[in-house]
Amino acid sequence: MAGTAGVEELLRELAPQVLGALIRRHGHFDTAEDAVQEALLAAALQWPGEGVPGNPKAWLITVASRRLTDQWRSDHARRAREVTLAAMTPAKDAAPPEPGEWTPDQDDTLTLLFLCCHPALTAASQIALTLRAVGGLTTAQIARAFLVPEATMAQRISRAKQRVKATGIPFAPPPAAERAARLAAVLHVLYLIFNEGYTASSGPDLHRAELTGEALRLTRAVRRLLPEDGEVSGLLALMLLTEARRPARTGPDGALIPLAEQDRALWNRGHIAEGVALITEALSRAPLGPYQLQAAIAAVHAEAPEAALTDWAQIVELYGLLGRIDPNPVVTLNHAVAVAMVKGPRAGLDLLADLDGDERMAGSHRPDAVRAHLLEMDGDLDGARAAYRAAARRTTSLPEQRYLDSRAARLTH
Repeated sequence: MAGTAGVEELLRELAPQVLGALIRRHGHFDTAEDAVQEALLAAALQWPGEGVPGNPKAWLITVASRRLTDQWRSDHARRAREVTLAAMTPAKDAAPPEPGEWTPDQDDTLTLLFLCCHPALTAASQIALTLRAVGGLTTAQIARAFLVPEATMAQRISRAKQRVKATGIPFAPPPAAERAARLAAVLHVLYLIFNEGYTASSGPDLHRAELTGEALRLTRAVRRLLPEDGEVSGLLALMLLTEARRPARTGPDGALIPLAEQDRALWNRGHIAEGVALITEALSRAPLGPYQLQAAIAAVHAEAPEAALTDWAQIVELYGLLGRIDPNPVVTLNHAVAVAMVKGPRAGLDLLADLDGDERMAGSHRPDAVRAHLLEMDGDLDGARAAYRAAARRTTSLPEQRYLDSRAARLTH
């Protein structure tokens, strides 16, 4: 007899593999996913009492395939009743497609991720479809995580599936010439999912554990399939080293605690050890990439026993290298803070000035928040107070808004 929790964990691991196998064999993303959900439900009801089959993946594929066949037969019978007697000859596409090649030990998780993160889909659709098809989250769970009505998220997922069908995206690994770019898109989607979970862009909570947990689980799955890829290892290391700080990021009242003021005894040492080992190994053998550099920066923070002992000079060098490899305004913001810690706040503010007028940061509260911090370091309390208040007005995250308002209020006295 298998425990319910153990069965649920196994089913979440197998779900994308089973869905991938069905799409590979039969096509039809929409109907394949419906059939897989029915098979998962049957397993969730049977396995805790009757025991997990010897080959649970094959069991699920068999049950889901039968559901597909039954559905096709039902659809064909319905269509046949709607036509005249003379037109009752079965249509060529009414019968289930012939199964494609598949072996029991084949894992289609990565191919399914490539499909969900296809460039023909918008970023929002990529994220929603990945969480639904690969992550196994329900539409209601995804909607709650992103603070939108369930009907809205259902429409988003439905449109994504329709787009996949309309564009005829094949269920196959991308051609060799496209593989690196497509893998980068997959990693970017996982990175976005993690970031939204770690610092929610809106709402009353700073952290959404269902998203960070899912991003970690899926990134681990990708690394199992691509253990030699340095950027996959780098992204997993970055997530682990960042998630390690979560227990210290908020106080008992939910208030945000900045990195420099966190109780590092609360950090997850298991995550840190795993993350440091991953990035150390990746940097020793793989071509350098942005996720590896971000993970290396996170490792420098993680290995400092207290904030005052942080090796900011090394972080400045790493951000400088990251800015050359992957220049973007977020890197500039973080680089400015690191430069301020080494060369003084005016040097950081000078670097921050490079973002003035950058449309990519339009509407973001982060430039004002960083400027406020550096102005406070420089002793310009009036300027810092104004910048903190400007940042508070722009953010839609209530914990961040309360933190920024409290910093402004502290400078009033």
